[in-house]
Formats: sequence, C-alpha cells, structure tokens
Amino acid sequence: MDIMRAAERESRLASAEYFTGRVWQDPVIEAPEPARVRALKVTFEPGARTAWHTHPLGQTIHVLSGVGLVGLRGQAPRVIRPGDTVWFAPGEEHWHGAATGSMMCHLAMQEAEEGRVADWLEQVSDADYGRAPDPA
Repeated sequence: MDIMRAAERESRLASAEYFTGRVWQDPVIEAPEPARVRALKVTFEPGARTAWHTHPLGQTIHVLSGVGLVGLRGQAPRVIRPGDTVWFAPGEEHWHGAATGSMMCHLAMQEAEEGRVADWLEQVSDADYGRAPDPA
C-alpha cells in the first residue's frame, strides 16, 4: 500500500503548448507498472480549454464543479455540469474545458499505453470553442 498525501503534491500550471488559458493540474495517481491508470484533477479558469487530442486507450472525465464544454471534431460542443461523466473512445479527437462564464473542475482518468496517455494536436480555435452548444 502507498498513501499519497495531498500536502506532498503541488498544483502545477498546465503547459500552454496543450492548453488555452489558465489550467491547473493536481496529480491524483500515476500507478507503477504493470498498472496503467493515470488521473489528474484539472481546474480550468473561464474560457480555458485543452488543445485537440486523443487517448490511445480512451479517457473518462468526471465533472466535480462548475460548467464546462466538451467537443468532438466537426460537432458543436456539449455542456457538462457537476456529476456528469464523459467517456471518449480510443483515438476520438476531442477537447474539454470551462464555459466562458464559469470555472470548471474535472477528474481526468486514462490509461497509459507504453507510457503514453495522450496524443496532442492543434489548439482549439476560437471559432470551434465559440460554436453554440448542442442542447442535447
């Protein structure tokens, strides 16, 4: 058993290479092999978002607070709220972040494949981010 104390882990500002706006990451778990699970608590300031990306083994996000948006390539974004859980299939091009008027915090969970958890693509354009959300 290994207890990871919250006081021993620092929040870090996410890289501008993969995010637009200010995004804070708090590590939850990066299990040693042969386990593959990785999890982060990710807090987006209003309007902040990830770049387009995929995950080799998929990703689950669970909204803890605030109002967010999730987007798939070629589709209008969808609104997500506390308690919502989103599954992105392996290889599915997507992004996620906070709505314009709200911070959003989610737990991001994914598995590593040969140490790789994500493949990063280009930044999400203001046009893609600003599309009217799908009401569904």
